[in-house]
Order: sequence, then structure tokens, then C-alpha cells
Amino acid sequence: MELWYALVGLLPFEWAQPDTMLFMKHALLAVLVISPLFGILSTMVVHSRMSFFSDALGHSAFTGMAIGAICGFNEPTWAAVLFALVFALLFNLVRRRSALASDTVIGVFSSTAVALGIFLSTLGGRSFTKFNSLLIGDILSVEPAKIGILALILVLVVLLWCLSFNQLMLSAVHPALADSRGIRVFWQETVFSMAIAVVVTLSMTWVGLLVINSMLVLPGAAARNVARNLWQYHLFSLLGALAAGIAGLMTSYYIGASAGASITLYLAIWFALTFLLRKKG
Repeated sequence: MELWYALVGLLPFEWAQPDTMLFMKHALLAVLVISPLFGILSTMVVHSRMSFFSDALGHSAFTGMAIGAICGFNEPTWAAVLFALVFALLFNLVRRRSALASDTVIGVFSSTAVALGIFLSTLGGRSFTKFNSLLIGDILSVEPAKIGILALILVLVVLLWCLSFNQLMLSAVHPALADSRGIRVFWQETVFSMAIAVVVTLSMTWVGLLVINSMLVLPGAAARNVARNLWQYHLFSLLGALAAGIAGLMTSYYIGASAGASITLYLAIWFALTFLLRKKG
């Protein structure tokens, strides 16, 4: 982290000065790690028409947090990660073995997860208010250790992209054709879903459950408006997420607003601009 502190110290901001406001420096590093992750995963979420999947995962992660709290875990986030992974696996199993559309399966799992989470968190007359912070998030509370984990996940996602990009895209666009070509569509989808599960769960306490779904939809949706090929599609999604992440963090710091909401609003502006610039016809 010392190297990171030294690099941030070169920036012309009062919070960037040496040995001051470490929380802001951690938040900036988190944004630089989280934004590319959301930008990359967003393209697959939009392409696979699973825009509400991350929302359902957020609900499952909330349930995992409630289970972890009931079990007395010092760090209930890891219980949430485990529950979200199980949720993603079960979702793919049901979707593959059911004739129901993906959005219907997502609705079933999402409503069940949020009901279970509320039931467990209020069981025995417990107060729900201690989970309110998950709804809005606080990126200034980010811990360096979790940033390191997300950085590792970013590396793994990039490697997955490089090694199986064509298979992932074909599985998303035409699962039957992918199956006929020997691609294990179920495992491709499961690995992708689990990657989203881990990213959503680890970042929900910083971004907030109310807006985390938008961060997995808007970058890819905006990029799709103006991209002319797959390379541009992924590049614009990544750059849009990164720019909105940095701008949102700066805005939240200087005016005292929610970082997650600020980032989402910048992404919405980016979507509006790309919509106006899209090639018509």
C-alpha cells in the first residue's frame, strides 16, 4: 500500500497529501478495481439478457449476511459470499432444467431470497435497522484486504476473458449452437454467474444494494449504443464504468452524497449521451 500512497500523493488534492485521509485513498483504489470488474461483467450481463440477475444476487447476499449474523460470525460477508455462490449454482441448475424464461427464474429466486433475508434478520424480534447500511453502502469504509481480493478476482476474470471469450459469447448468444460445438454451456454460465456473485457480494457494502444492479447494466447498455464491434463494445463499457466510478467518488466526497448513487447517475448520463450519439437505422 505504501507505493499506492506515494502515487496518490502526486495528485493535486488536499486529501491526497501524505499521511492524511487514508480512507479516501483506499476508496479511490477500490473504485479503480471495482469499475473495470463491473465494466467487463456488464457486457455479458447485457448480452445474456440477465440484467436483474445481479439484483437477485444482492438479495441472496443480504440473506447470507443475515445467516452470518445469526451464526455469530465476526465477518458475515464470507457467509454472504458462500450463500451467493450456492444461489448462483442453483439458479443455473433450475434455468437449464426448466422451460421458464430467465427473467421468471430470476424473479422466483430473488423474491425467495429477499423474503428469507427479512425473515431471518427479524427472527425473534431482532431489529432490521442494522442492515440499513447495506442498502446505501459506504465506499469510504473499504478495507485494503478486500480490495486485494477484488484485485485478484479482476485478474481471474481477465484471464477467463482471454481464455474463453469466444465460448462465453457464443454460449450467451446461442446456447444450442454452443452445445452442438462441444462447449460446456452450463459450466460457462455457472463460472460467469459465480464471478458476478462474488463481485456483487464483496462490493455491496460499499456500493449499496439499491444501486448495485445499475452498475452491472448501464456500462454495457451504454457501450452497446455506440459500439460497432465486440472490441469497442467491451472497451467503451470498461472506460465508461471507470470514468463514472472516479467522477462519482470525487462528487460524493466534495458534496457529501452517496458514492454508489453518484456513480450510478454518471453512468446514466453516459448512457443518455451514447443514446443520442447512437447510429440510427
